[in-house]
Amino acid sequence: MEADEKLLRAFGLAVRQAREQKGVSQDVLAELAGLHRTYIGSVERGERNLSLKNISAVALALGMPGSKLLERAEVFLGKRGPSRTGGRK
Repeated sequence: MEADEKLLRAFGLAVRQAREQKGVSQDVLAELAGLHRTYIGSVERGERNLSLKNISAVALALGMPGSKLLERAEVFLGKRGPSRTGGRK
């Protein structure tokens, strides 16, 4: 698997994890973010390369900064350990 595909899958996993922790469906997340439900599904499967605008919309709908979603994706990629203090390692 190419690095780009791994990144997209890791980001999708980060979105799915955050959505499930928030306890909302893909439909609800899509509505909150102003996106189509099938778009959210394809993001979570790692099929979409999101724009900065859509990363921000999804993160806002999840109640977190976009940087937090990217940080979670990096954890899934093994590039960072989980943040315990909120700062960089």
